[in-house]
Amino acid sequence: MIPEPGNALPEISLEAPEGGQVTPARHHAEHPGRRLVLFFYPKDNTPGCTAEAQDFSALQERFAAADTDLLGISKDSPRKHRNFIAKLGLTVPLATDAEEGGLSDALGLWTEKQMYGKTYMGMVRTTILLDEAGKILRIWPKVRVKGHAQEVLDAVEAL
Repeated sequence: MIPEPGNALPEISLEAPEGGQVTPARHHAEHPGRRLVLFFYPKDNTPGCTAEAQDFSALQERFAAADTDLLGISKDSPRKHRNFIAKLGLTVPLATDAEEGGLSDALGLWTEKQMYGKTYMGMVRTTILLDEAGKILRIWPKVRVKGHAQEVLDAVEAL
């Protein structure tokens, strides 16, 4: 179940493409005074996910100027993330969620989906904005990619 604004994220770590761990719930402690945008997406190198990562990368400097960091999250492996970043020249950081029991599972974003009569597990494209104290400020569920990164930036700049 997606948490409500005002709540904190569970302290679940993700794997960075270059190694090491990233824990979004601790971002506020490690980067005081900065907000964090988490964009959960289904899969590297697919049209929608590529466009979303490119859009956030293109706006990254404006997010940084608004004291906001970005982090893209999928269940793709660190190796796939490294290849995706290199292929597209992405500047936005990405992280790998655990196959089972990860952050997307805890938030209810990894769920059963259907397409063309087939049922499978997949990521619900969702963006979460955390405030400077690590609390959820806003959630964009079931995101449509076109114009979304700009919509999130507009919300951040309006704070």
